[in-house]
Amino acid sequence: MNPPFQQVTANHETPRVCILRRKLLGPWPAAAALALLGFSRVVQAQPERKAAAVELLRLWRQSGGALLIRHAATESGLGDPAGFTLGQCRTQRNLSDAGKQASQAFGAWLQTQNFKPDAVLSSQWCRCQDTARLAFGQFEDWPALNSTFAGQGDPAAQKKALLARLRGWPQGRTEVWVTHQVNMTGLTGAYPSMGEGFLVDREGRLLARAELAP
Repeated sequence: MNPPFQQVTANHETPRVCILRRKLLGPWPAAAALALLGFSRVVQAQPERKAAAVELLRLWRQSGGALLIRHAATESGLGDPAGFTLGQCRTQRNLSDAGKQASQAFGAWLQTQNFKPDAVLSSQWCRCQDTARLAFGQFEDWPALNSTFAGQGDPAAQKKALLARLRGWPQGRTEVWVTHQVNMTGLTGAYPSMGEGFLVDREGRLLARAELAP
């Protein structure tokens, strides 16, 4: 039996074009299957993200607390470039276009849910400020939310300040804190992705988590 895509000519030689066709088409079924699998996972993940965001908002309305948001997606890199200067965005790692869109989408979604937090506080890093601005329109800087990555800041003192604020406000108050992974992990022990939100109670305990753009 002749192999697929191969024909026997009168001189019993396999045409070169058929061999080329087999080489070109051979990998495509596997590649197509992987692409479809990835797409199906994205489609399946969308309802899950939406459900997580809805549940987080339900708990937030019900019990109050702080929603800690790790800044949205950024340009590639880790930490900040050499020459980083607080207050000068051009020296920092900033939001990517996708991060800007996700921030706007989250703010728009909250508006459709008729929900507005009592306050929005942000790290002084530009990527956090831009996340807060694009999602909520306005914010206040709070140095306790600044990054403590690679020896910056004072992790213990900043965590103490976060807990003191949580414990000092009235039951039911809702605030947004836009900050960094290290601060969120230091408070809750959990690791957030960029653009993910952690709802915490007045003791800093993690109640729910969801991606910023449901």
